Amino acid sequence: MNGFDSLSWDDFRLIRAVTEAGTLPGAAERLGTAHSTVFRRLRAIEAALGCALFERNKNALHPTSAGEEIAALAARMGEAVDAVALRLAGREPSPSGEVRVATNDSLLIHLLTPIFASFRAVCPSVRLDIALGNSALNLSKRDADVAIRATDDPPPNLVGRKAARIAWALYARAGEEEAAPRGWVTLSEAMGAMKVVRHVLAEAGPEGVGYRVDSVLGLAEAVEAGIGQGFLPCFVGDRRPALQRLGEPDARFATDLWLLTHADLRHVPRVRALLDHLAEAVARERPFIEGERG
Repeated sequence: MNGFDSLSWDDFRLIRAVTEAGTLPGAAERLGTAHSTVFRRLRAIEAALGCALFERNKNALHPTSAGEEIAALAARMGEAVDAVALRLAGREPSPSGEVRVATNDSLLIHLLTPIFASFRAVCPSVRLDIALGNSALNLSKRDADVAIRATDDPPPNLVGRKAARIAWALYARAGEEEAAPRGWVTLSEAMGAMKVVRHVLAEAGPEGVGYRVDSVLGLAEAVEAGIGQGFLPCFVGDRRPALQRLGEPDARFATDLWLLTHADLRHVPRVRALLDHLAEAVARERPFIEGERG
Protein backbone atom coordinates (compact mmCIF):
# COMPACT_ATOMS: atom_id res chain seq x y z
CA MET A 1 0.00 0.00 0.00
CA ASN A 2 1.50 3.31 -1.08
CA GLY A 3 2.72 5.41 1.80
CA PHE A 4 2.20 2.73 4.46
CA ASP A 5 5.84 2.84 5.55
CA SER A 6 5.51 6.56 6.22
CA LEU A 7 2.85 6.09 8.93
CA SER A 8 3.99 6.98 12.44
CA TRP A 9 2.73 5.59 15.76
CA ASP A 10 0.71 8.79 16.18
CA ASP A 11 -0.98 8.10 12.84
CA PHE A 12 -1.99 4.62 13.99
CA ARG A 13 -3.27 6.07 17.28
CA LEU A 14 -5.39 8.57 15.35
CA ILE A 15 -6.91 5.89 13.09
CA ARG A 16 -7.70 3.76 16.13
CA ALA A 17 -9.27 6.70 17.96
CA VAL A 18 -11.47 7.62 14.99
CA THR A 19 -12.58 3.98 14.59
CA GLU A 20 -13.47 3.62 18.27
CA ALA A 21 -15.15 7.04 18.62
CA GLY A 22 -16.94 7.04 15.27
CA THR A 23 -16.73 10.84 15.02
CA LEU A 24 -13.98 13.39 14.63
CA PRO A 25 -14.92 15.31 17.81
CA GLY A 26 -14.96 12.06 19.77
CA ALA A 27 -11.54 11.08 18.42
CA ALA A 28 -10.21 14.56 19.21
CA GLU A 29 -11.38 14.23 22.82
CA ARG A 30 -9.66 10.85 23.18
CA LEU A 31 -6.43 12.20 21.74
CA GLY A 32 -6.54 15.48 23.65
CA THR A 33 -6.33 17.60 20.52
CA ALA A 34 -8.54 19.81 18.36
CA HIS A 35 -11.25 18.56 16.02
CA SER A 36 -9.65 20.45 13.12
CA THR A 37 -6.27 18.83 13.81
CA VAL A 38 -7.77 15.34 13.60
CA PHE A 39 -9.53 16.28 10.35
CA ARG A 40 -6.31 17.58 8.74
CA ARG A 41 -4.19 14.64 9.88
CA LEU A 42 -6.74 12.09 8.70
CA ARG A 43 -6.88 13.70 5.26
CA ALA A 44 -3.07 13.67 5.08
CA ILE A 45 -2.93 9.99 6.07
CA GLU A 46 -5.53 9.02 3.46
CA ALA A 47 -3.65 11.05 0.84
CA ALA A 48 -0.39 9.31 1.70
CA LEU A 49 -2.02 5.88 1.50
CA GLY A 50 -3.95 6.71 -1.65
CA CYS A 51 -7.22 5.32 -0.33
CA ALA A 52 -10.11 6.27 1.92
CA LEU A 53 -10.05 4.82 5.43
CA PHE A 54 -13.51 6.02 6.47
CA GLU A 55 -16.89 6.52 4.86
CA ARG A 56 -18.81 9.55 6.03
CA ASN A 57 -22.50 9.21 6.84
CA LYS A 58 -23.78 12.55 8.15
CA ASN A 59 -21.71 13.10 11.32
CA ALA A 60 -20.63 9.48 11.74
CA LEU A 61 -17.52 7.83 10.32
CA HIS A 62 -17.45 4.14 9.40
CA PRO A 63 -14.17 2.42 8.50
CA THR A 64 -13.71 1.05 5.00
CA SER A 65 -12.13 -2.40 4.61
CA ALA A 66 -8.70 -0.72 4.50
CA GLY A 67 -9.61 1.33 7.56
CA GLU A 68 -10.68 -1.79 9.45
CA GLU A 69 -7.36 -3.52 8.68
CA ILE A 70 -5.27 -0.58 9.83
CA ALA A 71 -7.45 0.00 12.93
CA ALA A 72 -7.04 -3.67 13.89
CA LEU A 73 -3.27 -3.36 13.48
CA ALA A 74 -3.32 -0.14 15.53
CA ALA A 75 -5.25 -1.93 18.30
CA ARG A 76 -2.66 -4.74 18.41
CA MET A 77 0.16 -2.20 18.48
CA GLY A 78 -1.55 -0.30 21.28
CA GLU A 79 -1.97 -3.44 23.36
CA ALA A 80 1.71 -4.26 22.85
CA VAL A 81 2.74 -0.73 23.89
CA ASP A 82 0.50 -0.91 26.99
CA ALA A 83 1.98 -4.29 27.94
CA VAL A 84 5.56 -2.96 27.66
CA ALA A 85 4.62 0.14 29.68
CA LEU A 86 3.17 -2.06 32.43
CA ARG A 87 6.32 -4.19 32.58
CA LEU A 88 8.64 -1.17 32.58
CA ALA A 89 6.59 0.43 35.34
CA GLY A 90 7.57 -2.50 37.55
CA ARG A 91 11.21 -1.38 37.43
CA GLU A 92 10.64 1.85 39.34
CA PRO A 93 13.07 1.97 42.28
CA SER A 94 10.88 3.60 44.96
CA PRO A 95 7.25 4.53 45.69
CA SER A 96 6.57 7.61 43.60
CA GLY A 97 4.31 8.72 40.79
CA GLU A 98 0.56 8.37 40.33
CA VAL A 99 -1.78 5.50 41.18
CA ARG A 100 -5.27 5.59 39.69
CA VAL A 101 -7.76 3.84 41.98
CA ALA A 102 -11.23 2.65 40.95
CA THR A 103 -13.85 2.20 43.65
CA ASN A 104 -17.40 3.32 44.52
CA ASP A 105 -18.80 6.23 46.49
CA SER A 106 -19.91 4.33 49.59
CA LEU A 107 -16.50 2.70 50.09
CA LEU A 108 -14.76 6.02 49.51
CA ILE A 109 -16.90 8.07 51.91
CA HIS A 110 -17.38 5.58 54.73
CA LEU A 111 -14.13 3.59 54.66
CA LEU A 112 -11.34 4.57 52.29
CA THR A 113 -10.77 8.32 52.55
CA PRO A 114 -9.08 8.19 56.00
CA ILE A 115 -6.98 5.26 54.76
CA PHE A 116 -5.91 7.24 51.71
CA ALA A 117 -5.05 10.16 54.00
CA SER A 118 -2.80 7.99 56.18
CA PHE A 119 -1.16 6.51 53.08
CA ARG A 120 -0.38 9.98 51.71
CA ALA A 121 1.17 10.86 55.07
CA VAL A 122 3.66 7.98 54.82
CA CYS A 123 4.11 8.06 51.00
CA PRO A 124 3.83 11.73 50.02
CA SER A 125 5.55 11.10 46.66
CA VAL A 126 2.67 8.91 45.49
CA ARG A 127 -0.27 10.82 44.03
CA LEU A 128 -3.72 9.21 44.13
CA ASP A 129 -6.31 9.69 41.37
CA ILE A 130 -9.67 8.25 42.46
CA ALA A 131 -12.24 7.14 39.86
CA LEU A 132 -15.74 6.48 41.19
CA GLY A 133 -18.29 4.17 39.63
CA ASN A 134 -19.97 0.81 40.00
CA SER A 135 -18.78 -0.63 36.71
CA ALA A 136 -15.46 -2.43 36.55
CA LEU A 137 -12.75 -0.48 34.76
CA ASN A 138 -10.27 -2.17 32.45
CA LEU A 139 -7.05 -2.34 34.44
CA SER A 140 -5.17 -3.97 31.55
CA LYS A 141 -5.76 -0.81 29.49
CA ARG A 142 -4.70 1.39 32.42
CA ASP A 143 -8.18 2.77 33.08
CA ALA A 144 -7.05 2.18 36.64
CA ASP A 145 -4.04 0.69 38.42
CA VAL A 146 -5.90 -0.55 41.50
CA ALA A 147 -9.55 -1.53 41.96
CA ILE A 148 -11.23 -1.76 45.36
CA ARG A 149 -14.46 -3.66 44.79
CA ALA A 150 -17.20 -5.52 46.62
CA THR A 151 -17.59 -8.73 44.64
CA ASP A 152 -17.67 -12.49 45.03
CA ASP A 153 -16.37 -12.95 41.49
CA PRO A 154 -13.25 -10.84 40.82
CA PRO A 155 -12.11 -10.68 37.17
CA PRO A 156 -9.79 -13.61 36.37
CA ASN A 157 -7.23 -11.35 34.65
CA LEU A 158 -6.57 -9.43 37.89
CA VAL A 159 -4.63 -10.38 40.99
CA GLY A 160 -5.10 -9.28 44.57
CA ARG A 161 -6.37 -10.24 47.96
CA LYS A 162 -9.67 -10.58 49.78
CA ALA A 163 -9.51 -8.00 52.56
CA ALA A 164 -12.82 -8.52 54.39
CA ARG A 165 -16.39 -9.77 54.12
CA ILE A 166 -18.90 -6.90 53.83
CA ALA A 167 -21.99 -7.51 55.98
CA TRP A 168 -25.46 -6.18 55.09
CA ALA A 169 -28.34 -5.58 57.50
CA LEU A 170 -31.76 -3.95 57.48
CA TYR A 171 -31.96 -0.29 58.55
CA ALA A 172 -34.61 2.35 59.16
CA ARG A 173 -34.54 5.95 60.31
CA ALA A 174 -33.69 6.15 64.02
CA GLY A 175 -36.54 6.95 66.37
CA GLU A 176 -39.34 5.66 64.18
CA GLU A 177 -42.15 3.89 65.96
CA GLU A 178 -41.69 0.14 65.74
CA ALA A 179 -45.37 -0.23 64.87
CA ALA A 180 -45.26 2.44 62.19
CA PRO A 181 -45.70 1.07 58.67
CA ARG A 182 -42.54 1.28 56.61
CA GLY A 183 -42.19 1.17 52.87
CA TRP A 184 -39.15 -0.23 51.14
CA VAL A 185 -36.23 1.37 49.35
CA THR A 186 -33.64 -0.55 47.36
CA LEU A 187 -31.04 -0.30 44.64
CA SER A 188 -32.00 0.34 41.04
CA GLU A 189 -32.62 -2.08 38.19
CA ALA A 190 -28.99 -1.72 37.07
CA MET A 191 -28.04 -3.62 40.25
CA GLY A 192 -30.98 -6.02 40.03
CA ALA A 193 -28.73 -9.09 39.91
CA MET A 194 -27.66 -8.56 43.53
CA LYS A 195 -29.23 -11.02 45.97
CA VAL A 196 -30.25 -8.25 48.35
CA VAL A 197 -32.15 -6.42 45.61
CA ARG A 198 -33.96 -9.57 44.50
CA HIS A 199 -34.88 -10.28 48.12
CA VAL A 200 -36.38 -6.83 48.68
CA LEU A 201 -38.43 -7.03 45.48
CA ALA A 202 -39.74 -10.45 46.49
CA GLU A 203 -40.45 -9.33 50.06
CA ALA A 204 -42.12 -6.04 49.17
CA GLY A 205 -44.03 -7.12 46.08
CA PRO A 206 -44.31 -5.15 42.85
CA GLU A 207 -45.99 -2.15 44.50
CA GLY A 208 -44.09 -2.15 47.78
CA VAL A 209 -40.85 -0.48 46.71
CA GLY A 210 -41.42 3.25 46.56
CA TYR A 211 -37.87 4.39 45.85
CA ARG A 212 -34.89 2.98 43.92
CA VAL A 213 -31.46 4.51 43.37
CA ASP A 214 -28.27 3.33 41.66
CA SER A 215 -25.93 4.19 44.54
CA VAL A 216 -25.52 2.65 47.98
CA LEU A 217 -24.73 6.10 49.33
CA GLY A 218 -27.96 7.39 47.80
CA LEU A 219 -29.82 4.46 49.31
CA ALA A 220 -28.49 5.32 52.78
CA GLU A 221 -29.63 8.91 52.29
CA ALA A 222 -33.13 7.67 51.36
CA VAL A 223 -33.40 5.52 54.50
CA GLU A 224 -32.13 8.40 56.62
CA ALA A 225 -34.72 10.71 55.06
CA GLY A 226 -37.47 8.31 56.13
CA ILE A 227 -38.54 7.24 52.63
CA GLY A 228 -38.49 3.62 53.74
CA GLN A 229 -36.50 0.79 55.26
CA GLY A 230 -33.71 -0.83 53.31
CA PHE A 231 -30.71 -3.12 53.44
CA LEU A 232 -27.32 -1.40 53.66
CA PRO A 233 -23.73 -2.48 54.19
CA CYS A 234 -23.06 -2.31 57.93
CA PHE A 235 -20.00 -0.11 57.43
CA VAL A 236 -22.40 2.47 55.95
CA GLY A 237 -25.45 2.05 58.18
CA ASP A 238 -23.62 1.73 61.49
CA ARG A 239 -21.67 4.95 60.90
CA ARG A 240 -24.83 7.03 60.57
CA PRO A 241 -26.35 8.06 63.92
CA ALA A 242 -29.64 8.88 62.21
CA LEU A 243 -30.11 5.20 61.29
CA GLN A 244 -31.05 2.21 63.41
CA ARG A 245 -30.25 -1.38 62.58
CA LEU A 246 -33.34 -3.58 62.71
CA GLY A 247 -31.59 -6.91 63.06
CA GLU A 248 -28.36 -8.84 62.76
CA PRO A 249 -26.51 -8.99 59.42
CA ASP A 250 -28.03 -11.34 56.87
CA ALA A 251 -25.30 -13.72 55.70
CA ARG A 252 -27.08 -14.27 52.38
CA PHE A 253 -26.18 -10.76 51.22
CA ALA A 254 -22.54 -10.56 52.37
CA THR A 255 -19.92 -9.85 49.68
CA ASP A 256 -16.14 -9.98 49.65
CA LEU A 257 -14.06 -6.81 49.58
CA TRP A 258 -11.20 -7.22 47.11
CA LEU A 259 -8.02 -5.20 46.54
CA LEU A 260 -7.10 -5.83 42.90
CA THR A 261 -4.45 -4.86 40.38
CA HIS A 262 -2.99 -6.06 37.09
CA ALA A 263 -0.44 -8.88 37.28
CA ASP A 264 2.23 -6.71 35.66
CA LEU A 265 1.69 -3.96 38.25
CA ARG A 266 1.69 -5.94 41.48
CA HIS A 267 5.43 -5.40 42.05
CA VAL A 268 5.47 -1.72 41.10
CA PRO A 269 6.67 0.03 44.28
CA ARG A 270 3.90 2.65 44.39
CA VAL A 271 1.17 0.05 43.72
CA ARG A 272 2.62 -2.47 46.18
CA ALA A 273 2.95 0.23 48.85
CA LEU A 274 -0.68 1.26 48.43
CA LEU A 275 -2.01 -2.31 48.41
CA ASP A 276 -0.02 -3.22 51.54
CA HIS A 277 -1.22 -0.08 53.33
CA LEU A 278 -4.84 -0.77 52.33
CA ALA A 279 -4.65 -4.38 53.48
CA GLU A 280 -3.29 -3.43 56.89
CA ALA A 281 -5.79 -0.62 57.40
CA VAL A 282 -8.79 -2.66 56.25
CA ALA A 283 -7.73 -5.51 58.55
CA ARG A 284 -8.02 -3.13 61.50
CA GLU A 285 -11.53 -2.17 60.33
CA ARG A 286 -12.62 -5.75 59.61
CA PRO A 287 -14.90 -6.22 62.66
CA PHE A 288 -16.72 -3.02 61.73
CA ILE A 289 -16.99 -3.99 58.05
CA GLU A 290 -18.26 -7.44 59.00
CA GLY A 291 -21.04 -6.01 61.13
CA GLU A 292 -19.79 -6.75 64.64
CA ARG A 293 -21.15 -4.29 67.19
CA GLY A 294 -18.94 -3.12 70.03
